[in-house]
Amino acid sequence: MAEWVTQTMEALGYWGIGLLMFLENVFPPIPSELIMPLAGFTVAQGKMQFAPAVAAGVVGTVLGAVLWYEIGQLVSERRLMRLADRYGKWLAISGQDIQQAIAWFNRYGKRAVFFGRLVPGVRTLISLPAGLGRMSFLPFLLYSTAGTLIWTLLLTYVGFLLGDNYEQVEQYLGPVSKLVLVGLAIALGVWLWRRKR
Repeated sequence: MAEWVTQTMEALGYWGIGLLMFLENVFPPIPSELIMPLAGFTVAQGKMQFAPAVAAGVVGTVLGAVLWYEIGQLVSERRLMRLADRYGKWLAISGQDIQQAIAWFNRYGKRAVFFGRLVPGVRTLISLPAGLGRMSFLPFLLYSTAGTLIWTLLLTYVGFLLGDNYEQVEQYLGPVSKLVLVGLAIALGVWLWRRKR
């Protein structure tokens, strides 16, 4: 993975950063925790400039987020609720639960989109309920861009500081990502248990 990311970035420059960050949002196994620190390392070598590298990462990420948002927009809420009413008993989810979730997202969606862009493992997924919840596109774009800018700046700067040890960023953030995912899984389990009761 690291070799492929490096080759893509070397071959395409800033376009490569944008492409990789777009793909990272479409196919989550490609880690931004590797791409942007490598961009920061490349900046430290004098082969790129900091601001354009960050801008390329932000643009690629936001384009990937918009793709998932649009997919969420295309999903029929009614169809999803029908599926939940028919098969949701296995997960203790009903069409009414989905309506409530969408209402909750409409109420807190802006904050969820902003903070979701800063959490590894959630970053890619947050755009889908935003689209499904019919969040207005402009606020979605602004909050996604703001959260993405912070995350991309952080990763690029850390890669710049670490130099040729940029791969250590993934080692430090990997356990954090796993803790976040475990926390989300526990929260989902508690929610399902309460729904069953």
